[in-house]
Amino acid sequence: MKSARLRWRQWWHSRLLPADAITLTQNHIYVLPSRPGLLLAATLLLLLATAINYQLNLGYLLTFLLAGCALVSLHLAHSTLRGLQLSLVAPEPQFAGDSVLLNIKLHNPGRLPRYSIALAVWGSGQWAWTNVPAQGEAALQISAASRQRGVHQVPVLTAETHFPMGSFRIWCLWRPACELLLYPKPETPCPPLPAGETRGREAVGSGRLAAGDFEGVRAYQAGDPLKLVLWKKAAKTGELVSRDRHQTQSQQLWFDLRQTGLTQPEQQLERVCAWVLRADQLGLDYGLRLGATEIAAGSGEAHKKRCLESLARH
Repeated sequence: MKSARLRWRQWWHSRLLPADAITLTQNHIYVLPSRPGLLLAATLLLLLATAINYQLNLGYLLTFLLAGCALVSLHLAHSTLRGLQLSLVAPEPQFAGDSVLLNIKLHNPGRLPRYSIALAVWGSGQWAWTNVPAQGEAALQISAASRQRGVHQVPVLTAETHFPMGSFRIWCLWRPACELLLYPKPETPCPPLPAGETRGREAVGSGRLAAGDFEGVRAYQAGDPLKLVLWKKAAKTGELVSRDRHQTQSQQLWFDLRQTGLTQPEQQLERVCAWVLRADQLGLDYGLRLGATEIAAGSGEAHKKRCLESLARH
């Protein structure tokens, strides 16, 4: 039964054209009675049978009045989604195991506001609700379950409304086209960094300070990252000095899966991921070797993201 349901979902997903922005038309929208709607239908049948049996004119009036209200609510509910424009902001890369937040914008081109619109990952049951003003926009964040590291498709999303009476469930499915990149989950606590490789000519001598065990320092300059400031020395002398990243490393760090001492590939990637984050936190230069892929030594946010992306895609 479970495998049949999974195959049915996969077949349905394959019929959805992937798009990061979609305008809902009647070709996208499905209508089903809700549980209160089924109860209302049963009540109307009972009222109609009673009115026919006892020839009650007021019974006919009440029955057809309630039936008319239900039909009007169906039209209003369908109009709430029809014409609505949905767009997904490309998600930022995340670490495996973290909650993934998807940012969605809803645009209402109509001249009437739209109420009680809910969005969620299909099958998650974690709904986020909003109203969209006339000729305006609204933004929603919905949570998606994180998977293993790698490149994944954004899961199929669903939007629905029960406005105004709750008698009908008006809903649609949306398959975004963008991908979600998940970095390996970093090992905690971070193990010590591996031994570096000698730089050769770039290696520097040991110009240690008398007051501490720091090499390659210079006077603080405006704009230096706070993580490079030697706060220990500043507390002792009152003088602000910074590490000179171009002189402090007589050893150049290279991260390789073989250095981890682990046998499981995923555990190796998690350890190297922790090393990359630690080296970036310390402001060190580091390089990455993953099989035939080699990323030259460097530092900074762009270099860190490039290394993490290589680990995710490895």
